[in-house]
Amino acid sequence: MAKLFRAAIMGPPGSGKGTICKRIAQSFDLQYLSSGHYLRESIAANTEAGVLVRTYVERSMMVPDHVMTGLMLPRLEQLISQSWLLDGFPRTLSQARALNSLCQLDLVISLNIPYETLRERLSDRWVHAASGRVYNLGFNPPQVKGKDDVTGEALIQHDDDKPEALLSRLRYYKDVAKPVMDLYKSQGILHAVSGTETDKIWPYINSLLSAKMHIQPSGAFQTQTPP
Repeated sequence: MAKLFRAAIMGPPGSGKGTICKRIAQSFDLQYLSSGHYLRESIAANTEAGVLVRTYVERSMMVPDHVMTGLMLPRLEQLISQSWLLDGFPRTLSQARALNSLCQLDLVISLNIPYETLRERLSDRWVHAASGRVYNLGFNPPQVKGKDDVTGEALIQHDDDKPEALLSRLRYYKDVAKPVMDLYKSQGILHAVSGTETDKIWPYINSLLSAKMHIQPSGAFQTQTPP
């Protein structure tokens, strides 16, 4: 029977976590779990958690740890017998410790992207608010300028994606992420990946995952065990 494999990706705003995650999930048959998706889903469903989340999102505030763990951990408990890849959770040390109490991660990838690259990506980034679909005017533009490809609804640019807000967002990310990365580094599961283009860092990520996992002919996979 294939062993379970759980991984997470960390990275600053604009680092391309979602793009990398989708590629990993498809290539290695991992279930892709996006905290952003769950947040939007809970808001749309108007659940008790969603109502609480909306109060923070509407004020452009970070969702507190107890709200995030209360949203994410029950969902992960439902997937306790599956392998998956996390995007956007855990963000803080408190969230990481809460996740550790449920299960142990096998791999954490930290994306290190230069500031100038992040600035260029975010200045060109437009979002469909309801679904979270992200477009980039440089390499992934919408079919119709300013419109979502699926619904035709207007795209928006978040205020915190604008250059004047980016530096403060990056400082906040570094302050919050460092203790999380230190924790995973101490566990021997943190791997940092540096670069400016997804296609250029993908071969390293692909090799890293291949070294951690063994692909069976059927498409199933298991963690490699030492000889």
